[in-house]
Amino acid sequence: MKRLGCTLALLGLFAFSGTVLGADAKTYQVTGPVLEVTDTTIVVQKGDEKWELARDKGTKANGAIKVGTKVTIQYQMVAKEVEVKADKPAKAEKKDKK
Repeated sequence: MKRLGCTLALLGLFAFSGTVLGADAKTYQVTGPVLEVTDTTIVVQKGDEKWELARDKGTKANGAIKVGTKVTIQYQMVAKEVEVKADKPAKAEKKDKK
């Protein structure tokens, strides 16, 4: 019985940590006609803007993606690299003139 309790406690910990640590980034979407499509990108017109989104082998589609077809693309913004900049030194306070 004690072993079962420990097993359930560990399973609960793993389930909770997966929820917190494995949380997905927020999902966004863009809708518009396809202007260009390659193996690695899809370009969509949204109003006056052209949106270029990366795609890979894991990108799912429920049909053929062709130029001119209206699509809605679900995407996420994920940081690939972060460069931390040094803090700027504080400016010396000006001396009061008397």
